[in-house]
Amino acid sequence: MIGAQCSEIRHAGLVFFWGFCMRTFTAIVEKCTETGLYVGYVPGFPGAHSQGISLDALNENLQEVVSLLLSEGEPRFEAQFVGTQQVAVA
Repeated sequence: MIGAQCSEIRHAGLVFFWGFCMRTFTAIVEKCTETGLYVGYVPGFPGAHSQGISLDALNENLQEVVSLLLSEGEPRFEAQFVGTQQVAVA
């Protein structure tokens, strides 16, 4: 898991970090009607998806997946999460 403390120094237009930095990602969560499992994914983050029997289990699984993906390098996001909309249909 990614730690909670991060320090930085700004010098000559560069930013240097040390310690552990907490990063936050937004996940979309749905509940599968067939299995009853919660399914979640981080929009635009290839491979960042998981499932769990509860919301807490899903969150832990997503943390593990995202941490693993980040250990392989910075992600190249395929899209940027903007938000959700309600669509009214007559």
